[in-house]
Amino acid sequence: QVQLVESGGGLVQAGGSLKLSCVASGRTFRNYAMGWFRQAPGKEREFVAAIDGSNAAVNYAGFVKGRFTISRDNAKNTVYLQMNSLKPEDTAVYYCTAVSPTTMTPLFDNWGQGTQVTVSS
Repeated sequence: QVQLVESGGGLVQAGGSLKLSCVASGRTFRNYAMGWFRQAPGKEREFVAAIDGSNAAVNYAGFVKGRFTISRDNAKNTVYLQMNSLKPEDTAVYYCTAVSPTTMTPLFDNWGQGTQVTVSS
């Protein structure tokens, strides 16, 4: 089973930036589209962004367009999420996982521990 380790979260003021990283174990990382999801307290987990295996196609939730950028480095088995212009409503635990490149839904019930992002107003 692929292990996913997210990092890079923290406490930041509104308008600030953070860059999240997710390192995946396994040699087949480049074969999968990867996505970022987030879950705020009392809410369901929601899709944030996804990128295909070849770094050619990206997809974003409407609420992050223009503020977040997803990228990946297949040589490092790592997917990133650069978050700019953060808002208090971006506060959540952020997770990465492999996703379907067509539906952006998780392929497996396989999640890391997540990384907490807290944005103060």
